[in-house]
Amino acid sequence: MAPADHADDKHPDTADLSLTRVLSAMSDPLRLGIIRLLADGHERQWGELDAPVAKSTLSHHMKTLRSAGITRTRDEGTRCYVKLRADDLETRFPGLLASVLSAAPEEATRVGLK
Repeated sequence: MAPADHADDKHPDTADLSLTRVLSAMSDPLRLGIIRLLADGHERQWGELDAPVAKSTLSHHMKTLRSAGITRTRDEGTRCYVKLRADDLETRFPGLLASVLSAAPEEATRVGLK
């Protein structure tokens, strides 16, 4: 996804995170795999993500995660970086992220790094 594609998207404030939107975004196996990968706390460059889908499909899933408030995306020159908003999720929904990450890990699509 080109940086301009999300430049105008607002990351929801922590207080505005919706449980139903967060749970809906987490319910997809690929998005759950992305969340599991990002749960290590490291910011990742988009080009590092190795997912078993086309770039356009990955872009859609990344936008869904960002819009739900699960990830934060930032641009640096021509590069785009993504990070899990673990602290914000913990503040708004204590224990949710840990519960989701520990439940049924085999249901998440494997997403790795190139």
